Amino acid sequence: MAWKKLSELKHSEKPSPAELAHYPVMTHWFNPTLLFKLLGRVITADVFGQYADRRLIEAALDTAEPDFAKRDDISGYLAPDADGAVWVDFVADLGDGFDSTYAVAYLLAQPALQVGNLTLPRASALIMGGDEVYPTATRDEYNIKTRAPYQFAFPKQGAKQSRPRVLAIPGNHDWYDGLVNFLAFFCREKPSPVGNWLTAQRRSYFGFKLTDHTWVWGIDIALVADMDQPQADYFVAIAKAMPQNANVILCSAEPGWYGAEQETNSFRTLSYAAWIAENAGKSIKIPLVLSGDTHHYSRYSSEFGTQFITAGGGGAFLHGTHQLPQQIHAEWLREPDPVLSLEHCYPSREESARLLWGEVKFPLLNFGFCLFLGSLFALLGFTWSMLPRRDVAVIEFIILAAGFIGYTGYQEKFSGKVIGLSLLHAAVQFAAMFALTRLWIRLDAMLFGFHGNGPWWAWLLEIGILMGVIGGAVAGLIFGINLMLTCRYADINHNDAFSAMRLDSFRNFLRIRLVGNQVTVYPIGMDRVPRREDWIDNPASSADPHASWFVSRQKLEPKLLEPAIVIGGLDVKPAAATVKKPEELPRE
Repeated sequence: MAWKKLSELKHSEKPSPAELAHYPVMTHWFNPTLLFKLLGRVITADVFGQYADRRLIEAALDTAEPDFAKRDDISGYLAPDADGAVWVDFVADLGDGFDSTYAVAYLLAQPALQVGNLTLPRASALIMGGDEVYPTATRDEYNIKTRAPYQFAFPKQGAKQSRPRVLAIPGNHDWYDGLVNFLAFFCREKPSPVGNWLTAQRRSYFGFKLTDHTWVWGIDIALVADMDQPQADYFVAIAKAMPQNANVILCSAEPGWYGAEQETNSFRTLSYAAWIAENAGKSIKIPLVLSGDTHHYSRYSSEFGTQFITAGGGGAFLHGTHQLPQQIHAEWLREPDPVLSLEHCYPSREESARLLWGEVKFPLLNFGFCLFLGSLFALLGFTWSMLPRRDVAVIEFIILAAGFIGYTGYQEKFSGKVIGLSLLHAAVQFAAMFALTRLWIRLDAMLFGFHGNGPWWAWLLEIGILMGVIGGAVAGLIFGINLMLTCRYADINHNDAFSAMRLDSFRNFLRIRLVGNQVTVYPIGMDRVPRREDWIDNPASSADPHASWFVSRQKLEPKLLEPAIVIGGLDVKPAAATVKKPEELPRE
């Protein structure tokens, strides 16, 4: 099948089943071309990002001050249910492979979502918690990988007044073009559609009123994990306009609490946003802190009542959970020696460790990268066959070791552990390359009487097959096993190990119920998503303009990942902010 360019695919009209087959699969992160492209973007962003901070430009062009609070009040658009509750969804790390992204969008779009014995209504607002597209933030990527699945799941219909709102904060992948396309898609003066959802924000961060009791703050930490001064001034203005004892649901594009003990920039910025709320003189509470970026579900509870939830299962490849610490010491506001405790994760730690055995399929899943390693084997092997001296072998090993140390060190930060394990990895790769080179020399001598006597094309064929293809497969297998072992036992290479497998399983998002001063979180997961051939036309879409355009042959099976998390809110002491069963939920 000849693949179409993204620009040739539809994002606002219904494609045929044949056309649907052309929509993107999961990103091949170890494609050498993509790796070098992303490396260039990251270096450019690191060098020039602080000198071209688009947050400063968007703030200068936004003239709503001092009426931010009045403008950023969407509570009138969020229709309460029969019990007076307002429902809000949170999804993060979407816009990758079509199947996983559409499966989540489909669940978000249903007017009534059956989760076990619960029936949850469709939310009135959708919060996208960062990394709305992968791997880069081009216009075509946004249209086809993000807008198209959400349009197909919840087609644009009806008056703007009655349509649900979508709010978004950018992650690092949204920032790789300097935030140009994110602003074009989500931050227009007039609301623009993402399926039947409508945008509402003017900046890449927001502080929206959801109900009389609850606001949602979404901060933009950019690529440098900080908060610019206009952004801080904006949240100060929002906080001053809030009533006494209000709730804030705080959202960030990174789960900064994972790095609380190391005092990472993302945690300091998250803490600073919380400090703004605390110091507004309004007794503002933060019952819930949300993030994506890490593509799994986890919940940490605190002694002071705040729940810290990572829900990055919107469509991107799965991240593991086996490395999550049971407790995190986090200097949060003025709490004395605060400790965060891991309450639940998805997939389970045992399942996460088991999934790492998929690394033995590295050569099959990442054939292009293996050919790159094979070409390196061929070059080094050919050089040594021409100059079979010890000093040449030493130089080649140094080159190989420097490459692996530099690569892993850039990903994980340089340390004695990283350098030592990279040297061991390089030694195994060098031994495999040396053995294949000796085998090639012997094979060449058997065919032509003496190594080097054969014609040039025979040399190319031998080195191409033995070193390039077979050597590449061997090097890829070693690379995959290295990722498996270091991820499982050395607490490094977590991102590379799981991105190499491109798993689209274990999807998750949050459905949140706001009623009075109560915040209730329903974490929803789905173990498997349909394959491309399983998506078929939805017969109901011809009669119902809001019906999803495609349904799965096999029924989707969303489930509650853990009992609904009920956070008491204003009048409940932190000790009473406990997890309750759905039937115990309070009603107003």
